[in-house]
Amino acid sequence: MNLFLTYLLSAIPLGMTFLYGSTGEILTEKVGHLNLGVPGIMCVGGLCGCFTAEQLIGSVPPVWLVTLSILASFAGGVLMGLLYSFLTVSLHANQNVTGLAMTIFGAGLSKYGMYNLTKGLLDNEASTGEMVEVVKKSTFLDATAYFRYPFANDEKLQYCGVMLFLAILIALICSWILKYTRVGLHLRAVGENPATADAMGINVTGYKYVATCIGSGIAAMGGLYYAISYAGTAGAYKDIEALGWLSIALVIFALWRPHLSILGSVLFGLLYVANSYLPQLFGWKTPLYATYLFKMLPYVVTIIVLIISSVRKKREDQPPASLGLSYFREER
Repeated sequence: MNLFLTYLLSAIPLGMTFLYGSTGEILTEKVGHLNLGVPGIMCVGGLCGCFTAEQLIGSVPPVWLVTLSILASFAGGVLMGLLYSFLTVSLHANQNVTGLAMTIFGAGLSKYGMYNLTKGLLDNEASTGEMVEVVKKSTFLDATAYFRYPFANDEKLQYCGVMLFLAILIALICSWILKYTRVGLHLRAVGENPATADAMGINVTGYKYVATCIGSGIAAMGGLYYAISYAGTAGAYKDIEALGWLSIALVIFALWRPHLSILGSVLFGLLYVANSYLPQLFGWKTPLYATYLFKMLPYVVTIIVLIISSVRKKREDQPPASLGLSYFREER
């Protein structure tokens, strides 16, 4: 029972990383943008937030450090979303190519920046004296306890910090906005048929820019959450890109509904760390290669959901009709 509880309390917080990424991507896709740059955006968000935390630690109260780090992460994502929007909306660049280029750019930039932030902690060739000096220096990892508030000292609940609840709150707010507000109606109209929305007087370009930028900002917060709140290790940044791809898969699993992403993120978290707990829970003797097979489970489940939703052909379970297509106003 204790092992099962530990499994849940490790997997559910991990799933919030996917929730940030998928919520942001759902907002983006609702206006017709297929942004495959989410993994890179999450990487940049992690870099911006961790860099801000390292600069502010010891000089501002913990609540301001956490708040400003989250805002810095969000701002980094907004800038990436602005770049994506400029290329795809204003210049009509191919969305798939642009997204992949941004993932490569964001992951590379993040790994360079995060390596420099954690260089002293990871450098095995440093002398003993240098290592002691670096470890005594304040780093963004010293702020981990602030992000894990109020459970930082609880061994079982330590991963259930403020950003976990923030992820759920953002997903619920986005779901409410999309379903019950005029803004949400306009967003969905732009994603389904931008020409018709334009004819109705809706600012298609404006909605595409704003939704993409805000969605990218939310996704970027997932990178910060994983690096500093969940993992809290010097090498955590190396995993963010892979988690970003799972966030995109979660969008399909949740059928473009942010509130369903909450349940989906929990399931994805359970599946992602299943290799570490299920063999012990059931007494399985698994060979090494089985570890990698377990990590395929979230993708397998996503494919199954995609097949089922395609066979049912219910319109509400399908992606926005203009997803991935550039809109040329002069052709309407």
